[in-house]
Amino acid sequence: MPDKPIFEKKNVLVTGGAGFIGSFLCERLLKDNRVICVDNFSTSLQSNIDHLLQNSDFEFIRTDINEPIDLEKYPELERFKLKFQGIQEIYNLACPTSAKRFEEFRQQTTLVNSVGMRNVLDLAVKYGARFFQASTSVIYGPRPEDGHLFKEEEFGAVDHLTPRSCYDEGKRWAETMTITYSQMHGLDVRIGRIFRTYGPRMALFDGQMMPDFITNALEGKDLVVYGDENFRTSLVYVTDVVDAIVKLMHTAKDIGPVNIGSDYDIKLVDVAKRIIALTNSSSKIVHEAELMFMTQLGLPDLTKAKEDLGWLPLIPLEQGLSRSIEFTIAQKGLTSSAFGR
Repeated sequence: MPDKPIFEKKNVLVTGGAGFIGSFLCERLLKDNRVICVDNFSTSLQSNIDHLLQNSDFEFIRTDINEPIDLEKYPELERFKLKFQGIQEIYNLACPTSAKRFEEFRQQTTLVNSVGMRNVLDLAVKYGARFFQASTSVIYGPRPEDGHLFKEEEFGAVDHLTPRSCYDEGKRWAETMTITYSQMHGLDVRIGRIFRTYGPRMALFDGQMMPDFITNALEGKDLVVYGDENFRTSLVYVTDVVDAIVKLMHTAKDIGPVNIGSDYDIKLVDVAKRIIALTNSSSKIVHEAELMFMTQLGLPDLTKAKEDLGWLPLIPLEQGLSRSIEFTIAQKGLTSSAFGR
């Protein structure tokens, strides 16, 4: 298959494309490419891509990457001329991400990070496509006691026998598969280790906290922090993450894994307070036990992203929260007058 498009635009595949980050990535890629979005809606939403469905350069295929993928069997993809042009880029973001329903998806998560990886990597080999793997900060293990920033060359320490190891160790294994396919098949690969991300289109009432903070603040309900008042994290806005992914994919050669996130540490209690202030809410903050999927994580060293990609997160927290609040209000059909503004 050609490594350059026969036609004017590249054919690009995004797995997990109806997810939170995936839908923003599809939107960005449509500026210059023809995009095939694959998802099974396990923890994503069709509403995330509804606005893209009328675009003639976009097509959605509902399927599970844990099953063998034959894109050429879909008549709706005939206009992409896959047999002649193939696929030039594959972005793999497929993996269940649910804090409150984590237990429900443990087996599927294990398969996505192994069987699903094989299926998508085999597709990349078939078409000679450049491959991006969406990895995660959890591969480094828990937040270090000395508070140092994680560099990409750090091995990390993950207990591979815990209930959440299907995700943590699974993502480490997914990186191993990516590199192995690169070495064995000459596949051109990129790995981005994404740290905690926020913004519009995050699932509501799923324990991710940020969207629930906003929804509950708008409705005057308690904001629930799953952890004590010292629960800390870093937060990077979703469009900044997409910018980094695109920059990484377009580097001239594989530069190894790259951290994508914010190195600014903040207490979730302080985030909740900012949201209460921005929504002029009377809500209170309460604490509950930590969720398995929402644990305190370390922060990234961004030296490599700065020097090799020319990337830094640009959206300040206040601006990102305001955008997220506006989106939530629009989605819920709420009016500002309902909240005493």
